[in-house]
Amino acid sequence: MNLFKQFTYKKFGILSFTSSLIRRNEYKKYDPFIKILLVRAGASIHIDFKKYDLKKDALFFININQWYELHKLGDKEDSYLIYYNRDFYCVEIHDKEVSCDGILYNNVYEIPVVFLSKEHSNLMEGIVKELIVELNQEESSAEEMLRILLKEIIIKSTRIWKTSHALDDKENNHEVEFLRKFSQLVELNFKQCHAVADYASILNITPKALTKRFNKYGEITPNDIIKDRIILEAKRLLAHSDLSVKEIAYQLGYDDPAYFNRLFAKVSDIAPAEFRTQYKKS
Repeated sequence: MNLFKQFTYKKFGILSFTSSLIRRNEYKKYDPFIKILLVRAGASIHIDFKKYDLKKDALFFININQWYELHKLGDKEDSYLIYYNRDFYCVEIHDKEVSCDGILYNNVYEIPVVFLSKEHSNLMEGIVKELIVELNQEESSAEEMLRILLKEIIIKSTRIWKTSHALDDKENNHEVEFLRKFSQLVELNFKQCHAVADYASILNITPKALTKRFNKYGEITPNDIIKDRIILEAKRLLAHSDLSVKEIAYQLGYDDPAYFNRLFAKVSDIAPAEFRTQYKKS
């Protein structure tokens, strides 16, 4: 099943996965779209360079051109890919409506995944079925109904994510917003701003104060987050482009390719050229 509607420049669709679709990798044609992937327990999926062997149903929030590959379907063969373009719904522009930017999308701390309880899975499946009904409608109101249902998935998923990360009570709201803002800043600026001081300046606090804000969330530091985002982009380019290591260094804002090589090796325990070679062999 592949249902699709276009409203002038606005595009929205749902793709139902099959085993043959996975083998042919035809779902990769949806790379230019923002995506929500509902995957069942028992499935195996790669997002960027992390593999998930799912014990629960899960929702993955995948950005434009973010790499993913579904290796096998879950116990129930009814996984879905919801896809849409920025003209249909842009999470950055409409962030006040759904408060998901920096959590479900543009989250620099981890791959945005929401693991679902049986109750939440049934809830999300019900919304997907409503989306399918609306995609089969020819009424003029279908566009707005699709957008409302999409926002419902995003809002409910954001709430589940916050609860699972113990960030759902009122006392933590301020910290959640701070983390979201930092995540957004890194996503927007990681190619130009490489130092904690750069982001501290934007946030109008000292680098020490910025680092202290992160201490309560574990051992990860702002510097770790910045460097991990840079290296993730480098890995994507090494794996999925023909750019040389030097060209990738320049694209990521490093005028000294030798320094970039050392940074990559320090973070990844492998040199960029060797990473590319090993990835191509895998």
